[in-house]
Amino acid sequence: GGVRISDRGVRARACDRARRSSRPALRDLDMTFDALALGDLLAFSQWSETPVPKGPPGVYTVWKGSEFLYVGISWREGSKGLWGRLNSHASGRRSGDQFCIYVCDRFVLEGLTALELGEVSAGSRSLDLMTKDFIRGNLGYRYVTTSNGPEARAIEHTIRRDGLLEYGKPLLNPLG
Repeated sequence: GGVRISDRGVRARACDRARRSSRPALRDLDMTFDALALGDLLAFSQWSETPVPKGPPGVYTVWKGSEFLYVGISWREGSKGLWGRLNSHASGRRSGDQFCIYVCDRFVLEGLTALELGEVSAGSRSLDLMTKDFIRGNLGYRYVTTSNGPEARAIEHTIRRDGLLEYGKPLLNPLG
């Protein structure tokens, strides 16, 4: 086995949310949280070879080494689903992607020189490209698919509010 959740309250609250949303109890939350915290870390640098399936909804976590940065979901089931959400992040395009905005604001901007800032201001350097380079050069992700969007939302909300195992709340999008 892997690490198990020691806070029974976290699990109870997630299961309660699942019951209130009139769907079956969540899959084994211990296994889900283990997969999101301890499963294979996939590098954004290898995005073109990702095993993430197109179609299903799901939950994913983003990491910078062992630092837990972000938890997100794909709510919709469809042609792109979870793959589409992570593909948007891998692109580095900030328009319409809050994750890419967070990464740019917290990691990319702090490393810019005065010359680079001037180039961004003049339009000769792209923040989107710099964000993409940062994501692909420094970040990895883990994911689980879910049966539906409400299940994904309940898991994401629980992690944002209560944290993920010993890693705590995500740096970029915690609740409370």
